[in-house]
Amino acid sequence: MNHRLEDVIALFDGLFQDTFATRLVRGDDEPLYLPADADTPFHRVIFARGFYASALHEISHWCIAGEGRRQWEDYGYWYLPDGRDAVEQHDFEAVEVAPQALERLFSRACGLGFHISVDNLGGDVEVDREAFLARVEARAERYESEGLPPRAAAFRCALHRFYRESASLEAAIVSGRGWLVAPLPA
Repeated sequence: MNHRLEDVIALFDGLFQDTFATRLVRGDDEPLYLPADADTPFHRVIFARGFYASALHEISHWCIAGEGRRQWEDYGYWYLPDGRDAVEQHDFEAVEVAPQALERLFSRACGLGFHISVDNLGGDVEVDREAFLARVEARAERYESEGLPPRAAAFRCALHRFYRESASLEAAIVSGRGWLVAPLPA
């Protein structure tokens, strides 16, 4: 199975460019979310260094962020780089469970392996990767049983149709749109 960046970008943009004025953008070293502004009339989900997994991860954050959060750079959240202490790492993991659970579901939908990210490689804190993975897997199972947020359901559907059922990009996008709830007027 060939996982081209152009395809994931086309799927995302096909679903969300017109409906949520949001595009998926290949970035440099660090991922970032930027709301529309005077220079750019659309919101940007920017993934790092052309990594497919980074695109899926950043999309998962966007799928969870509510309308208010999508008006702020990086959804208004803090980010501390490597070297977090135990409390900071705990807080990081608490906010990462849901997005990584969606990323896991997206990875499965397109036939990719999923790798948990504790994202604290340079820290002095011992990180329990297995416990974090168990929490992510439990959250993914909860999404499966209770349902995904509409944007996440739409994107997962499009990924599955394109990668698992060999649908065209256009057909996958149409299938995904069936999961979208019409956004409220601005």
